[in-house]
Amino acid sequence: MEKSKFKFKSQIRVRNYEIDWQGIVHNANYLLYFDVGRVAYLEHLGIKVDINSIQHESKIVVARNEIDYFSAARFGEVIDIYTRISFIRNTSFAFEGILEESKGQRLIAENTCIHVWLDQRTNQPTTVSDSFRKLVQQYEGNNARITWPSYLV
Repeated sequence: MEKSKFKFKSQIRVRNYEIDWQGIVHNANYLLYFDVGRVAYLEHLGIKVDINSIQHESKIVVARNEIDYFSAARFGEVIDIYTRISFIRNTSFAFEGILEESKGQRLIAENTCIHVWLDQRTNQPTTVSDSFRKLVQQYEGNNARITWPSYLV
């Protein structure tokens, strides 16, 4: 991933209960770190996220979550979480993330997470809202590939 495309960064400090028997962060916790970054990113854009919806418009669900591990995080390290939306299509969009150890900028992991936009009543995929597309486009600029529904073109 090209770090220069990431405008948003949040941080988390590795806590003792995230360490496994080898003394490193358990692999499942990295997905939690990326999730912390995604929620912080949405809040930074002014998008309300609650337990049931995003912006009271729709639900989003994870359809695919990929992670590549490069090095282990350890107790007490501060982790930089770089987050961006790389594309928005008709009913889906992708978050990308990079985890780096803050002090030395050691690459820890990279993540791509595909989300699907669902209608709140039917739980079926529906078109990503225009307001969400506009907010992301304003923030990401040319760093995100945003496809607009044909009725808007």
